[in-house]
Amino acid sequence: MDINSSVSAVVTGGASGLGEATARALANHGVKVAIFDLQKDRGEAIAAEIRGVFCRVDVTNEDSVRDGFARAREIHGQERILVNCAGTANAIRTASRDRKTGEIRFFPSDEFNKVIQINLVGTFRCIAQAAAGMLTLDTIAGERGVIVNTASIAAEDGQMGQAAYSASKGGVVGLTLVVARDLSQEGIRCNTVMPGLFDTPLLQGMPEQVRQALGAQVPFPARLGNPAEYASLALEMIRNSYFNGECVRLDGAIRMPPR
Repeated sequence: MDINSSVSAVVTGGASGLGEATARALANHGVKVAIFDLQKDRGEAIAAEIRGVFCRVDVTNEDSVRDGFARAREIHGQERILVNCAGTANAIRTASRDRKTGEIRFFPSDEFNKVIQINLVGTFRCIAQAAAGMLTLDTIAGERGVIVNTASIAAEDGQMGQAAYSASKGGVVGLTLVVARDLSQEGIRCNTVMPGLFDTPLLQGMPEQVRQALGAQVPFPARLGNPAEYASLALEMIRNSYFNGECVRLDGAIRMPPR
C-alpha cells in the first residue's frame, strides 16, 4: 500500500513510545493520522504537531472505541491503516512466598484480567471495528487496508512475573494469522511486530545504569531499541503487499533469561 496524503490511519497508544513514533512516521509521509489514547494533553499536543486528530479512547470499552473511530472517520475519512500500540504490563509471580514473614501470595485474577483486557481484547476490539470500516472501501491495487499489531518477545520467552503480559501478547501472536485469513478475500492484511527491549516510557523511568545494563544484554546492537526502528518495520509491513499473516521479532537477537 502506498503511504501518502490520500490515506488515513488510526494509531492506538499514539501519545507515547512506539505508537507516537509510528504516528509521526506516518504523518511524515503525508498520512492523516488519528491518535487513540487516554493521555489527553500529550495526545492533543502530538496531534497538533503532526496535523492529526486526537481521540480519547479506552480500548477496553466498546463504546469508547466505536466513538473514537466515528470521530476519526468524520474528520479524516475511513482509515485504511490501523496500528495497535496501546498496551500495559505488570510484574506479579503466579504464587510467591515472603522470605521474611512466610506470607504466601498469589496473582490476583483481576490484575491478570486487566492486562488481558487491554493488550489482547483491546487489540482485537480495534481490529474488528477497523476491519468492518475497511470493508466499505474500494480496493486500491487490490487492497482495502492494513492492520499492524504490537505483541512482544515475551510472547515466546516471558520472564518471571510476566504470566499476564506473556499470555496477552501470546494471544496477539495467535490471532494474527487467523485475522489475516479471515480478511484475505476482502483485501485486508494483518501482521504483528514483536518488540524486544525498547526505549519507551516504561524503561525511561528506570535509573540510567539499569537502562544501560538492559541494553548491554542485547547481542547486537548492544543497546535499547529506538521507537523509530519499530515505526520503520511497521511502515514496511504497510508498504509491502506480500507481507501478511506474519509475526516478526524486532529485538537485536536477544532471548530473555528467566529473570
